[in-house]
Amino acid sequence: MPPSSDSPLPAQTGLYRAADLAGFDPARDLGEPGHFPFTRGIRESMYRGRLWTMRQYAGFADAAESNRRYQYLLSQGATGLSIAFDLPTQIGLDSDHPLAQGEVGRVGVPVAHLGDMERLLAGIPLDRISSSMTINATAAILLAYYVAVAKRRGTDLRRLAGTVQNDILKEYIARGTYIYPPAPALRLVTDVFEYAARELPQWNVISISGYHMREAGCTAAQEIAFTLANGMTYVAAARERGLEIDAFAPRLSFFFNAHNNLLEEAAKFRAARRMWARIMKERFQARNERSMMLRFHVQTAGSTLTAQQPLNNVVRTAYQALAAVLGGTQSLHTNSYDEALGLPTEAAARLAVRTQQVLAHESGVAEFIDPLAGSYCVESLTNELERQAEDYLARIDALGGMLRAIEIGFVQKEIENAAYADQRRVESGERIVVGVNRFQADESAATPAQKIEPQREQEQIARLRQWRAARDAARVQNALAAIQETAAGTGNVMPPILAAVEAGATTGEIADALRRQFGEFQETITI
Repeated sequence: MPPSSDSPLPAQTGLYRAADLAGFDPARDLGEPGHFPFTRGIRESMYRGRLWTMRQYAGFADAAESNRRYQYLLSQGATGLSIAFDLPTQIGLDSDHPLAQGEVGRVGVPVAHLGDMERLLAGIPLDRISSSMTINATAAILLAYYVAVAKRRGTDLRRLAGTVQNDILKEYIARGTYIYPPAPALRLVTDVFEYAARELPQWNVISISGYHMREAGCTAAQEIAFTLANGMTYVAAARERGLEIDAFAPRLSFFFNAHNNLLEEAAKFRAARRMWARIMKERFQARNERSMMLRFHVQTAGSTLTAQQPLNNVVRTAYQALAAVLGGTQSLHTNSYDEALGLPTEAAARLAVRTQQVLAHESGVAEFIDPLAGSYCVESLTNELERQAEDYLARIDALGGMLRAIEIGFVQKEIENAAYADQRRVESGERIVVGVNRFQADESAATPAQKIEPQREQEQIARLRQWRAARDAARVQNALAAIQETAAGTGNVMPPILAAVEAGATTGEIADALRRQFGEFQETITI
């Protein structure tokens, strides 16, 4: 079978031999599982000792409805939460803001105040269930809500486990849910680093995300390079802030895409893990081996899901999940087969969880530790992906670093070119998409889709207005003024944000206090 259209070795015949690994040193390039350079995984026993965390990304309609879905997923065997927030929450708008109209609860759960977060987490034991929150521009605010709920319950903050995505750089590259200019936005990221290092020792302070760049069309090598370049930028910013590398680096985490090419994707994860270990040791002089471990979550590729013959997506996500496990992920979300049509139905979400469970408990793959090690093919792919990613990192360094590369549009342009080239291959038939450009079928039966009733938005707005009416307005205004005052200086904004949350301030009000100080970012591409 020929390599895929975005294979790192398109000129190869598909046959790999020992000669393809000339210069390969197993001791240097592989090592042992659980040891530097972690090519073979970050734990000695891998899944024999502990399975990956099975998460299902969910959030819709309102906090109570989302909570019901979380409770259902946990009852079906999910072992962690993955919280999706709606667009207004992501960009710091309250549910009744004019720009939020029609978007409330559509692609995630609206969280406009502490009461929403309490309803969202009702009945969830925060000291036993880890939560992943996909939130970036307003990450500090949503983390403060989570902490405030835990404090109200009397939960020991040192036992809170989870991740806040908090990766603002990829928003400028691929997603667009930024608010502030890059410099103050990066400051907010490091404020979370500093706060969590002191208060939340088990919390992952960032999930440095290649996923969304891959969804936007980048190749596997670009996903590695751009993700690690963002990671290096965050590490450098934290060090400039005065944080010791080994004080925060062990709590960094990553988020990757699992795409269609099974062996290439498994090799991608292995290459990224090896590169990050060497970057942290050689470039940043980390001494703690935990600082060198690339711990990551994987989500199967949403961009590969098709509305045509949607049940084919079950097969796609199963193979993508297998690639993630062969590559050594610590956490996994499998997409539901109906997501090209709308938010997942309960039945589709259950099948997605079952996909992971069959993989974990029936396939036998969890019994083996890096079973691909030593393969001529996989080791060659791993080396070549690393070489291509290193070339990109050198180009980014030559431009002046990742912030500069983003500002001039270099990264965005590289992704756009890759996406365009791939789309041309699909349209020409060079790359086959089953059910789309080959093997089409007459589809008369409609697949059921999740519907969000319009009245949910009005109910959410009514609750928000009741919340505002019941709080101490003067206390809220004083708390918001404290946020802006801290933002104008050099102090950490997390404590005043937490105080404002506890006073009853809303997501939009807190984001606006920061807007008044930092301004808003307007994209300009000059390359």
